[in-house]
Amino acid sequence: MSPSFGYCLPEPGDTEVRVSVRDQRISYKECVELCRFIKGMSVEKARKILEEVIRLKRPVPFKRYVKGVGHRKGLKAPPSGRYPVKASKVLLRLLENGIWSAENKGLDADNLYIKGIAAHKGPKLVRFFPRAFGRATPKIEQLVHIELLLAERKERGEHGEKA
Repeated sequence: MSPSFGYCLPEPGDTEVRVSVRDQRISYKECVELCRFIKGMSVEKARKILEEVIRLKRPVPFKRYVKGVGHRKGLKAPPSGRYPVKASKVLLRLLENGIWSAENKGLDADNLYIKGIAAHKGPKLVRFFPRAFGRATPKIEQLVHIELLLAERKERGEHGEKA
């Protein structure tokens, strides 16, 4: 049975795998910056980087959502950055799920790279915090959907041309 939701990434081909995770309680802005950072990387390199972010060893450069974001040591072009640990854990779990799906499909896990990745806003959780004199302040939490498209790299010939 197909899922009751759609994808924005294209339909996967024979050498591609598409996985998604829905309704995650993580920061949308941090997730967008993290997705932009690891897009196009090999799976092994992305896994290593996400583990370093979780251990607070490597900051993720922020390019779009930089208001109030401090500079971090080790970042060159955009010096603003953060350590989105919670989003990194979710993306690492999604990446491992994609690797398992690729192996199940018969693809070579060592030759995979991140062809596409996208974060989308999901539903909002609305709660109310009671205040004085009968008033209430809303607490709104934005949920996040993430899609991941993994593909096998094409083998290169002797002189660098694609086979």
